[in-house]
Amino acid sequence: MQRRQRGVNTGLLLLFAQLYQFGLNNIPPVTLATLALNVYLFLNPLKNLHYVCISVEEGYHRGDWQRLLLSPFHHADDWHLYFNMVSLLWKGSKLEQRLGSVLFALIIAVFSQLIGVVYVLLELILAESMDDPSYRMQCAVGFSGVLFALKVLNNYYYPGGSTNVFGIQVPNKYACWAELVAIHILSPGTSFVGHLSGILVGLLYTHGPLRTILRTAVSLFSNERPARQQRFTYSGHRGPREPSLEEIRRRRLNRF
Repeated sequence: MQRRQRGVNTGLLLLFAQLYQFGLNNIPPVTLATLALNVYLFLNPLKNLHYVCISVEEGYHRGDWQRLLLSPFHHADDWHLYFNMVSLLWKGSKLEQRLGSVLFALIIAVFSQLIGVVYVLLELILAESMDDPSYRMQCAVGFSGVLFALKVLNNYYYPGGSTNVFGIQVPNKYACWAELVAIHILSPGTSFVGHLSGILVGLLYTHGPLRTILRTAVSLFSNERPARQQRFTYSGHRGPREPSLEEIRRRRLNRF
């Protein structure tokens, strides 16, 4: 698994243009730091993608759990980075404003690791139940699993409305499931199990014990109240636009 070589990273240039239009001073700090980390590791990867992607074989059998830490923050190519980071800009700006920077930082840290664990577990279950060893070798990188989890949170904290999924208006509370299926059908190289892992972790937060655990941790170790509404001033633009499924379909390795 190697990053495709390009003379010009068009996706990276478009990302910088989006960030410039939005204004760095308008991006909440944790969202900005997460964006910066992903861009930095794209430009200066710690290892070849083959050595950072997460799979049952490399993680569970060989015990290379360092991949849990590295895989979410490495991307296959500039377009993979672009679509994920624009989506993060859109979701992170809303959620960090709603939840506060400390809780949002904890969410990013926990989700990025927990999704990898769920991914390995699901792939292991598939390999055993279907007696298909190929599931043990499915190796994925990228931030999309976290973004699917953030989409679940976004729909939880901002309920109502609908999303256009290829001409069909889908209520937002079901949009993540519709997009999971649509992306898998239209972009087979993406990781269905990785995206599903993100949705499950998001539900573990919104309908399980994870939200209480993380909010309690914030209240114990920080003076910032978890429910605090932080406000950022957005001027001179209409905010970032999340990439549509049709755009994602055009530019898609097995990736989160």
